[in-house]
Amino acid sequence: MSAKLIKGTEIREEILEEITAEVKEIKEKHGVVPGLVTILVGQNPASISYVTLKIKTANRVGFKEIQDNQSETVSEADLLALIDRYNNDDSINGILVQLPLPKHIDEKKVLNAIDPDKDVDGFHPVNVGRLMIGGDEVKFPPCTPAGIQEMIVRAGVETSGAEVVVVGRSNIVGKPIANMMLQKGPGANSTVTVVHTRTRDLAAHCLRADILIVAAGVPGLVKPEWIKPGACVIDVGVNRVGEKVSEKTGKKIAVLKGDVDFDAAREIAGAITPVPGGVGPMTITMLMKNTLKSLKFSLGLA
Repeated sequence: MSAKLIKGTEIREEILEEITAEVKEIKEKHGVVPGLVTILVGQNPASISYVTLKIKTANRVGFKEIQDNQSETVSEADLLALIDRYNNDDSINGILVQLPLPKHIDEKKVLNAIDPDKDVDGFHPVNVGRLMIGGDEVKFPPCTPAGIQEMIVRAGVETSGAEVVVVGRSNIVGKPIANMMLQKGPGANSTVTVVHTRTRDLAAHCLRADILIVAAGVPGLVKPEWIKPGACVIDVGVNRVGEKVSEKTGKKIAVLKGDVDFDAAREIAGAITPVPGGVGPMTITMLMKNTLKSLKFSLGLA
């Protein structure tokens, strides 16, 4: 029997409806809404597309949204001064600087300049430290790992005591999701193993997993025989492997493939995320959730 599909597109809609309702309630009771500013430097087409989707989603859920576009020639000092202005603006709860930045700007310096209490991406070293400590210290978990955990929970997958294997050790996905799954609390309490492309006998580690989270960025890395029957498989990989002509528009579109051999894995796993339409839609969704949390922290509601 084919595995249950964990569809990020459907879970996203559930969460965005919940956020919209909560924003409306806070506005009625406290007269404020979450404020999100997105700073875009230059005209990178991929960045413009991603920022546009963030803006659209923020507007949909009732946020105050500011799109601050800066020239590609903006100086590092001016960009840092802009961030400082938003750090001190009480109407702004979340600050995003869209990456990549021009070569003359130090990305690390810019990201570290964001107030950790407005760092809704969860990348500031302070928030990384909070995540490591866990519990009430955590403010803003990184958005993609937070989306993964949310999908696992909403799919009804038991995490307490489960063997979780994370394939990939990036700072954006692998390391934080491993940390989140081993913490005490709901949606966690797991036994976690982190593996990667240099791991000896990668297949044997994967085969132990009750929950297999694959974020290696290697198309088709995980073979069906590496999957434990009935396991929950979360495929984070979004790899461009070619192009095809869309039947709807007649235009060329990218062919995307995950890190897991989906068609074969679906016949073995108990639950699995598709690519596309799996983890991808959750990232911006959890960004909105973090921005709402930031407002709630400022109001003493969280």
